Amino acid sequence: MMSVDYAASDLLPPAASPELVASVQHALALKDLLEQEFEALRVQDLDAFEAMQTRKLEIFDTLHALTRVGTPDNLLDEPEWDSFKHLISDCRELHRRNEVLISRKLDAIRGTLNTLLGTDQTASVEVYDRLGRVSRGRRGRGYEEA
Repeated sequence: MMSVDYAASDLLPPAASPELVASVQHALALKDLLEQEFEALRVQDLDAFEAMQTRKLEIFDTLHALTRVGTPDNLLDEPEWDSFKHLISDCRELHRRNEVLISRKLDAIRGTLNTLLGTDQTASVEVYDRLGRVSRGRRGRGYEEA
């Protein structure tokens, strides 16, 4: 999905409620934070990624309160909130992109650990034995036993 930069004024109807204005501002902040989160994940800056989590949760809590989701006064059913819902949908896609990146990195780490520990019997990677020779086949020995 192609990312589109929004300005808050482009998303708001002329007589927008204060809740909608604040919600759009928070959603734009969330979108920016998700972009920063992706960049931190891409360059493996886990400290920056961790630091963003608190702010992200604060935004979620604020959006939940502003939109009154889960209450009889839910504002999202009103037509003026359609652009907000579209923006939140974009945020969901960015979140999924970040989730996929995290999953791929975790899979790569698990694969590396399995290879090093010798628990992946299907691995046909080249590793060095204790004499420094390349060994193609796996004999079920991990790096601890070499």
